[in-house]
Amino acid sequence: QVQLVESGGGSVQSGGSLRLSCVASGYTYSKYSMAWFRQAPGKEREGVAAINSDGRTTYAASVKGRFSISKDGAESPLYLQMNNLIPEDTAIYSCAAAVGREWRPLEESSYNYWGQGTQVTVSS
Repeated sequence: QVQLVESGGGSVQSGGSLRLSCVASGYTYSKYSMAWFRQAPGKEREGVAAINSDGRTTYAASVKGRFSISKDGAESPLYLQMNNLIPEDTAIYSCAAAVGREWRPLEESSYNYWGQGTQVTVSS
């Protein structure tokens, strides 16, 4: 059974930084694909950043250059370093993991497992 637990959310002012972590139990595949999604109030969930075991990373245009996704091997946590945060980044951030599906990095349908999410609030 795969379980994903996020941490690291909080409230920051515009221009600040946060680092999100996602610990995955039961998900130690040498070939993995994981991602961060976010959902703001009244909006659909959107893919923010994704990474696979080949080291390929993908970012949404809105966060490119400000966010960085990382994972140091199959058993390490998944991270999302968020810099230069803006109020539009306010959302619940969730990590996701894929097993046995065609991988389209920022598409929800690629992922089987989801965490509960952590709130990120950015004030101006």
